[in-house]
Amino acid sequence: MKKKCALVLTAALAAASLTACGGSGTAVTKAAGSQAEGASGEKAAAGDGSEMVVAWWGNQVRNERTQAILELYSEQNPGVTFDGQFSEWADYWNKLATAAAGHSMPDIVQMDYKYIQQYVNNDLLVDLTPYIENGTIDVTNCNEDVLSSGKVGDGLYAICNGINAPALLYNKTALDEAGITVKDNMTMDEFITLCREIREKTGYKTNIAYNNGENFIEYFLRANDVVMFEDGKLGGTAEDYVSYFKLYEDGIREGWVVDPSIFAERTIGSVEQDPMVYGSNPETMSWCAFNYTNQLTAIRSAAPEGVEIAITTWPSADPVKSDYLKPSQFFAITKDSANPDEAAKILNFITNSVECNEILLGERGIPLSAFVADSIAPKMDETSQEVIKFINEVVSDNSSQINPPAADGSSEVNDLLNKLEEQVCYGQMTAEDAGQQLFTEGSKLMESKKN
Repeated sequence: MKKKCALVLTAALAAASLTACGGSGTAVTKAAGSQAEGASGEKAAAGDGSEMVVAWWGNQVRNERTQAILELYSEQNPGVTFDGQFSEWADYWNKLATAAAGHSMPDIVQMDYKYIQQYVNNDLLVDLTPYIENGTIDVTNCNEDVLSSGKVGDGLYAICNGINAPALLYNKTALDEAGITVKDNMTMDEFITLCREIREKTGYKTNIAYNNGENFIEYFLRANDVVMFEDGKLGGTAEDYVSYFKLYEDGIREGWVVDPSIFAERTIGSVEQDPMVYGSNPETMSWCAFNYTNQLTAIRSAAPEGVEIAITTWPSADPVKSDYLKPSQFFAITKDSANPDEAAKILNFITNSVECNEILLGERGIPLSAFVADSIAPKMDETSQEVIKFINEVVSDNSSQINPPAADGSSEVNDLLNKLEEQVCYGQMTAEDAGQQLFTEGSKLMESKKN
């Protein structure tokens, strides 16, 4: 999990902070006076803009592959050179905030979903809509919901450069031996029936993302058109949250949900210690794991020899309403860019060039363009090809727009969720009481963080 990062700017300007996963930070300081000229019609900063500065965070593999595609762009576009700036996560946001204060941000920045609105609110990013309208950035083969995740208000300020999706991974070997099949887009009732059948025929129980379900509860609520985290409150009603806790209460009582005691000496969220791949017998193991598509490779690597791990969708009362495609991260053009027109061409190159993506090979996630994803699939490993097929054929046409970034206070609410879930699973609290308490206290936590 990404840690909270405090981004301190120079005293001559102002202080600003961003939060990686808690959502409790304030917006970055507006880079007043930064100028750019291009489709947006703004005045250009000094310099000819022939050297483009591109910044990103990540690991060494990402660094090498990103440098390689920038070199490829230079080869195909003589006269355009790059200063590629790579940082670790925490350092990246410190550097970016300092650059924003000094009106010297890179031309192109890698952007996180949780931060887009803060940067837009402070007038730091260029609206890409004119570049899409004039054809500079081609979005013909891009999923509309994922593309829209880069929107703030009426503008599109960032282009997703990798797609993930919720994925229920499961022990296909054990289920095949018992003659049990799993369908995509299961309803919640179908999932519960399946869990009971698996328990009866194989002995395996079910782990419903125990103490690691902050994403699943949002998914669960989306079926009822509830956005969990709203500004200053929790969405929906207390009964919506009671229904969530009932899954655990009923499953423990009926014997098909794993006993919480198995997690006493495990690191929750660790792939290697997940009860689907770790345990001595079916009584202490789960037939499935609630993950994301980008975790399939790691789970398969951690699985015992001879165990085949398959992939399907998370269950929901309304699978189409609940499911979504998740942007792993974005690229955006800053208002400090001396040449936003060229920057827009680079974003188009990253989005639509097959040659470019044959170098990247989905390191940031499945390419936004379905055409590009299909084109590079033969060069990718078998698991990556399977993920592309799953996203394009199973999820893409059976999903809805992802929720907006969680409002301030969400991390505190998720901590409360985990505590209440634990008490329900240990029989120390009823689902009714847990749901009521989460809704009441969670709303108070959200209200306390409201600006």
